[in-house]
Amino acid sequence: MSQLKDTSDARAAVASLVARARMAQAEYEHYGQRQVDEVVTAVAWALVQPERNRQLSELAVETTGLGNVEDKITKNRRKTMGLLRDLEQAKSVGVIRELPELGLVEIARPVGVVGAVVPSTNPAATPANKTINALKGRNAIILAPSPKGQAACTLLLEFMHAELDRVGAPRDLVQQLPIPVSKATTYELMNQVDLVVVTGSQNNVRSAYSSGTPAVGVGAGNVPVIIDESAELDDAARKITASKTFDNATSCSSENSLVILDAVYESAIAALERSGGVMLTAAEKQQLEAAMWEDGSLSRHIIARAAPDIARRAGLTRSELQSASFFMVEEQHVGKEYPFSGEKLSPVLAIYRARDFEAAFEQTRCLLDHQGKGHSCGIHTRNEANIRRLGLEMPVCRVIVNQAHAFANGGNFDNGLPFSLSMGCGTWGQNSISDNMNYRHYLNITRIARTIPPSEPTMDDLFGAYLQKHGLADS
Repeated sequence: MSQLKDTSDARAAVASLVARARMAQAEYEHYGQRQVDEVVTAVAWALVQPERNRQLSELAVETTGLGNVEDKITKNRRKTMGLLRDLEQAKSVGVIRELPELGLVEIARPVGVVGAVVPSTNPAATPANKTINALKGRNAIILAPSPKGQAACTLLLEFMHAELDRVGAPRDLVQQLPIPVSKATTYELMNQVDLVVVTGSQNNVRSAYSSGTPAVGVGAGNVPVIIDESAELDDAARKITASKTFDNATSCSSENSLVILDAVYESAIAALERSGGVMLTAAEKQQLEAAMWEDGSLSRHIIARAAPDIARRAGLTRSELQSASFFMVEEQHVGKEYPFSGEKLSPVLAIYRARDFEAAFEQTRCLLDHQGKGHSCGIHTRNEANIRRLGLEMPVCRVIVNQAHAFANGGNFDNGLPFSLSMGCGTWGQNSISDNMNYRHYLNITRIARTIPPSEPTMDDLFGAYLQKHGLADS
């Protein structure tokens, strides 16, 4: 009986939020593009405003224990400003494209009420990103934060409401599930909204897909990066270090494994050591493994901690480890019984040695088949053929070339990927999208179709060459 009551209570609580969201969205749907863009800017300012950004970042680290304050401030600012740059000239209201040669007119329409499930790793940046994209499409949104991340999300919502008040937009355009957020209310949200967008737990992604509501989910990361014999080693080491240590590796896009060609292996390791990495001995690797995984799962005491803190928790006493930026462990194998081959969410890199690019390619594929298939891989190289082969054959949606992976994968000011904290992984990662989740995923598109001069092919146009090639021309 108690379970039925819990379900009934959850259903009623969510239904109340959804009803309020629908009323707000019905009003917001009549906003013009300029009004919508002002609302989007207002909600972005709720996070980017420096004092609020620091307050949210400090609260996020305090309540989740993940990452560090200064990097979260940087992430919140850059990801939000990058998203605003992407959206600045984007049309999302009324006619967004006309194709007179095809007789088509495309019109942007809202999806309605969005339910957004967001993780504790980025408890301000991710909900802000989803909210801004949803509002760009004239939708309402209801946030479902993780239990650890709900305090930061609640404070962010308070700041957003203040900015919505400033521009005269309905507060109920942005809401959050009641505290404490539970599995019951999260699943009810998935059932009652018009679109579910999920970042984080793959259990939540699977639940969204099976909810009966249209859903956009993203896949797990486990990024392998190749360093080939043509790479600029010091440049690669600096970028890998910056990426792997940023916010203590909370990003699913940070490097998890390096696959280094034998010809430059020793030189590459030396460059990584100059950049702040320390290679663990076999005994230290074993000791770290025991500390990092408890009952087969990553320890919450290790995830997103700084390298010296991880060393202390693992009982690693070598002096070099107390000031290291990240740790490296040599690995040869892949699979569940070799946990360093999977996602580590910490400043720890698995290092694989490959005899040549062919072996590196196969090692990378093997790592992705184990975990992270569809997400992304990277390469440091000057060899265009190696880059192109990864793009043509590796089962990933993004190949990041000569860049700091965690910064580049979700869009950066020096590449053309959309700014996002949610990476679609295509069918390889059991996702419905293969690009960075962006505002277009929050739109319905209506197409007006008019007649045009007919373009009807003849049988010979379509089959003539084929019939001639195979001797069927007289049949």
